[in-house]
Amino acid sequence: MGVGTVQFVLLADDPSTFVTRVVPFIDIELAGIPNDRHYGLLRPADSRQKIYKRGTPVANRRQISIVSEEECALIAQKMNIPEVRPEWLGANLFVRGVEKLTELPVGTRLLFPDGTGLICEGENLPCVHPGKIIEQVYEQDGLRKKFVPAARKKRGIVCSVEREGVITTGDTVEVVRLS
Repeated sequence: MGVGTVQFVLLADDPSTFVTRVVPFIDIELAGIPNDRHYGLLRPADSRQKIYKRGTPVANRRQISIVSEEECALIAQKMNIPEVRPEWLGANLFVRGVEKLTELPVGTRLLFPDGTGLICEGENLPCVHPGKIIEQVYEQDGLRKKFVPAARKKRGIVCSVEREGVITTGDTVEVVRLS
């Protein structure tokens, strides 16, 4: 068990991009965050679900994305840039104080003060899309290629919702490992 703090809550409500924006709070429903690009109980299978034909409806285990301040700082250090912002990674929660967030085992629960509960579904594997955003922000060619190796085991986690509620900037997050 451990306890961290929510530094920001974010929403991906612009359909033209995965980039998120900071909001004061997010409502959490069993299907995810209303108006967020990853909202829904189902999603079409993609390259992550190789056992199903692409486009087949499958359970949405990527409803919420969480990154940590500590791991974003490590990614920035490896990329030799001042910072990596959670918005650029498409994160919904930016937390501090959750040691090795990306390495949390599948099934770990994240609990919030009002009883909201999330289930860790695993590492959010790094891809080139955030690297493109970082390259644009810093106007520095080659950063997109540095992102994936720099973000391995530091890109954060994806979660599904176990119990509805509201998550607000400043909330504590209790990490409960079920083993």
